[in-house]
Amino acid sequence: MRIQSVNLGLPKEFIWQGKPVLTGIFKEPTADSVHVHSLGLDGDGQADLRFHGGVDKAVYAYASEHYAYWRTVLPDYSFESANFGENLTTEGLLDTNVRIGDEFRVGSALLRVVQPRFPCAKLGLRFGDAAMVTLFKKARRHGIYFRVIKPGAVQQGDAIELVRPSVYSITVQDVVDAFYQPARHADTVAAILAISEFPALLRQHFAKFA
Repeated sequence: MRIQSVNLGLPKEFIWQGKPVLTGIFKEPTADSVHVHSLGLDGDGQADLRFHGGVDKAVYAYASEHYAYWRTVLPDYSFESANFGENLTTEGLLDTNVRIGDEFRVGSALLRVVQPRFPCAKLGLRFGDAAMVTLFKKARRHGIYFRVIKPGAVQQGDAIELVRPSVYSITVQDVVDAFYQPARHADTVAAILAISEFPALLRQHFAKFA
């Protein structure tokens, strides 16, 4: 597993559906080594800190393997780097295999898997199509949010190594699937609620179906 690209972007204002919107979803790759701290990467930022960023969403990774899927869904779209607003575009780090609580050495930083990403309207802005939010939900290829356990540096080409497997069996993909179909995944919902450090907002969502 490795980092295919490190992507950064500070919030900027765009006009979307006739209104000004401040967003950090537009990111560009960098070849530089970038410091990772408890709230994210140097040179990167989020606009609405109520729903983005923070210690439980410090680093967002999206698998390059997902891009192959999206090219079949949107064959006429010209994909760019970090199209999904990810900090790290990765190889080999798949939502289906990564478990909540897994700890990875990424470059020299130590990161812990916390939760999937769930889309907001700004994904539509990034693609220039409001329907992209619905497509993203249906695709269930959401990517991974990490907490920074130990600060360090990341760079394109750095290895991603699992150094401490989670004590939990729930994968990132399990959380996504249960989020959309809780009745069908009742056992998963119960297992998610047994994870004491699971983020509060998501815990509240799943508690409604317990």
